[in-house]
Amino acid sequence: MKELLNTLRIQRWDDHRYYHHSRINQSLHLVSALSFLVSYVLLFINPVAASLVAWLVAMTTRQSGHFFFEPKGYDHVNQATHEHKEEIKVGYNLHRKIVLLSIWAAIPVLAYFQPSLITWAVPEAYEDTTIRIVGMTWLFLGVAGLLFRVAQLCIKDSFKAAFAWALKILTDPFHDVMLYRRSPIYLMRGELIDPMPHIQSH
Repeated sequence: MKELLNTLRIQRWDDHRYYHHSRINQSLHLVSALSFLVSYVLLFINPVAASLVAWLVAMTTRQSGHFFFEPKGYDHVNQATHEHKEEIKVGYNLHRKIVLLSIWAAIPVLAYFQPSLITWAVPEAYEDTTIRIVGMTWLFLGVAGLLFRVAQLCIKDSFKAAFAWALKILTDPFHDVMLYRRSPIYLMRGELIDPMPHIQSH
């Protein structure tokens, strides 16, 4: 358990210091984290609503921060190139995210024009409307995306690294609220990039 928690700590530390320099990205992660917490509650009440909040609000804010606002140049704080960071990323790097988001974007199109292609993944009770089909398929996609990367990490690295990453993903909303709760304040003060003195002195 101690080794697992240490692996989780390292993964969280690397995720923050490598991929969250932009205060806009951090602020969007705060919005994303709060939205994911809402979806966690909704999951036990209305899984379709939970999926729609998670994908349409939480994931779009989270990923737009990475794609559009996070610097892609040389990382002077960590002395690493963007390409190097993408290569060593434990979870979904930008290339893998593009694949995942392409599948996500294709699901509503298929649900409207060819629902029979995706209803195999949807419980029969949710096949009555296009929105409910989309919501449940997105929920399935989220679970599948998590398990697929866990399997990849088990093969590439170890079960410990894979399990730690899965635990990180599931608990990131709680952690991100604590980590980035002050980011909007810094952003309103005009600070676009986190100077990260805690990392430079690490």
